[in-house]
Amino acid sequence: MTALRRGWTTGACATACAKAAYIAAATGAFPDVAHITLPNGTRVSFPLAYASKDGSGATAGIVKDAGDDPDVTHGALVLATVRRSERGGGVVFRSGRGVGTITKPGLPLPVGEPAINPVPRAMMRAAIAQAAQELGDNDDVVIEIAIPGGEELARKTMNSRLGILGGLSILGTTGIVIPYSCSAWIASIHEGIDVARATGIEHIAGATGSTSEATVARLYDLPESARIEMGDFVGGMLKYLRRKPVARVTLAGGFAKIAKLAQGHLDLHSARSSLDLGKLASLAVDCGANDALALRIAQANTGLQAHGLAHAHGVALGDAVAARARETALRVLTRTATVLDVLVVDRDGIPIGRAG
Repeated sequence: MTALRRGWTTGACATACAKAAYIAAATGAFPDVAHITLPNGTRVSFPLAYASKDGSGATAGIVKDAGDDPDVTHGALVLATVRRSERGGGVVFRSGRGVGTITKPGLPLPVGEPAINPVPRAMMRAAIAQAAQELGDNDDVVIEIAIPGGEELARKTMNSRLGILGGLSILGTTGIVIPYSCSAWIASIHEGIDVARATGIEHIAGATGSTSEATVARLYDLPESARIEMGDFVGGMLKYLRRKPVARVTLAGGFAKIAKLAQGHLDLHSARSSLDLGKLASLAVDCGANDALALRIAQANTGLQAHGLAHAHGVALGDAVAARARETALRVLTRTATVLDVLVVDRDGIPIGRAG
């Protein structure tokens, strides 16, 4: 099997762009390649895809390569425009076209700031300071980061519900994208919880998908900020809530996903956990299923088919699955006072199981 290729975060690309633009603003000439140092000390190089200079500053661009990661920003052009500022002003950041602005509290940046996260900011400050020292110049500049088309790309992310409006976030803690690491998704779950807590929301819902999210929104009248798109990462959400609890949590998802949680899995992705239909059949027996029905459930093609068989015979398998899933989740939320309920929905968003 061929190893998956790593790529670069938007933060690393923006840092390389900013350094190249700074050099051009200071010397009048762009480097062919921008060299930067990642937080782990590794020195890496980026070829420029765009370079432009005017009287007030310079702009450099790099095409983001996310490696083999399914990143929505793969192939996007990241631009940094650097302009001189007043002595003593330090490095100031601005949002350009396609980069969002923070509009809700709870994120690691204040409301009104460009959505350029702390680590990319630190990387850019360090890169500019290094270039300034080498050139014998000062590092008082305004850096504007832009991603053409970023506003449209942001619709494929969780930015709007986090209160990041107008475009993408400039992300990254290491500068490196590890394919399928899922770290960006889990980070978004954590940020969603932080935003909810900071805005005074006491009841949040984690949903495995859009259907279950729409159901909890309808049943509980929850605003978008209270709804966390946890996907398969129920463990990542629950472990963060153990450290930063809220008063009430609802977990919602389809039958097969919640059934895997009921069987003790905290990562619900099909590549990392599977539904044991034999155990599901045993649970159905506990709910009153006879041996013949249990055998049919054990031989079902899907979890939802198994539920359909149970339902047709008056066996409340959905409620039993929800109850077992709640027990799994409560073991993670130990030592918190969080009130937890679990909701199982079918493909039409109709509740077929509840607990708590």
